[in-house]
Amino acid sequence: MLSRRLLRIKAIKAVYAHLKSEADSVGASEKNLVYSIEKAYHLYNHVFNIVVEVKKLAETKILAGKQKHLPTYEDLNPNTKFVDNAVINKIAECEQLAIFCERNSLNWSNYPELIKKIYSNLIKSDYYKNYMDKKSRSYVEDQKFVIDFFTYELEDNELLEEVLLEQSIFWEDDLGFVLTMIIKTLQGCSEKKALKLMPMLKTQDDLDYIKSVFCKALINKDNYMKIIERFTKNWDVDRFAFMDHVIMITAISELINCPTIPIKVTLDEFIEISKYYSTLSSSTFINGVLDKIVDELKADGTITKEGRGLVE
Repeated sequence: MLSRRLLRIKAIKAVYAHLKSEADSVGASEKNLVYSIEKAYHLYNHVFNIVVEVKKLAETKILAGKQKHLPTYEDLNPNTKFVDNAVINKIAECEQLAIFCERNSLNWSNYPELIKKIYSNLIKSDYYKNYMDKKSRSYVEDQKFVIDFFTYELEDNELLEEVLLEQSIFWEDDLGFVLTMIIKTLQGCSEKKALKLMPMLKTQDDLDYIKSVFCKALINKDNYMKIIERFTKNWDVDRFAFMDHVIMITAISELINCPTIPIKVTLDEFIEISKYYSTLSSSTFINGVLDKIVDELKADGTITKEGRGLVE
């Protein structure tokens, strides 16, 4: 399922887009937030199928070798360990995955060059050569190989990133999170059971939580900005980015409106996100400002926590 880290990033981006576009409707922007979350789950399903497409290409090459006018011994007796991989076959036979992708028009048929590039990189890799050279065959070996594929072949793949951005602007920055989900799914896949995909979210509460954080960040933006300004009045406003404001507004919304989430969790998450989505100095700046804000809002009772281990 989609992590809360990704949900927070989606909320920050949605707040940023709403404020930058000077949109009037919070409801419309909330719908865009939900759509971006749904698209991340689409990507999880979509990327899962890449290894199946690479396998199909390998099968095509094996067949072409056998049909040569003067085939070699290797052409006639190919190593089929990759195309016979039990875990890849589970993915190919997963009805849940097939139905979802067909329903949402998710396929790689228009991107043969991408599949060829991934295959070319794959067969040059040491882990592929080691896997193919081993005489033994086991489900565990097949599983490890497919996990290695999703670990090494797709992240930081420039062509794949270009293709994904071409397909949906909502997929920018989602690939790493999706690959983590795929690997966890594969790790939980057993030999005697069919592949079972993760749900989009752990519970409906996750969606309700992030919608609440988002909407209340926008509704209370002016109040939250006044709080931020009190603790940044000695700072040169030009020194920190607009994204810094957005991250802090969204963090304050979670701190105030999510009583069951520990303060430390919220601070750690938003500070970590700032390292990737704002300037080099933003995390230190945001950390210092949010620490002071938390102290004040705890003292005046604006931030209260409930539940075991959260009440101070």
